[in-house]
Amino acid sequence: MSTTRSSKGLDPRRRKLLFRCWHRGLREMDLIMGRFADAVIELLNPGEIAELERLTELPDQQLLSWITGEADIPSDHDTALLRRLCEFSRSRERAQ
Repeated sequence: MSTTRSSKGLDPRRRKLLFRCWHRGLREMDLIMGRFADAVIELLNPGEIAELERLTELPDQQLLSWITGEADIPSDHDTALLRRLCEFSRSRERAQ
């Protein structure tokens, strides 16, 4: 499974970020972050783009533990965007 949206029309920074979200390393994180990016990449403001870029630099296991609730999100990473990503992931799980 890969992106469901085209990168056509996205600026280079967003195209690169979309690709990075779909190519994380752990398949679970590809699906979580890739689907999230598909849904929101066009809507993110520059600050949110920077935050999502920062999240893509984190190790998969660490980020996955925060998203799944297995570990608490440290205050320096507890942002509105990460909370949106967590909720997006939970809502997809409930829908399945």
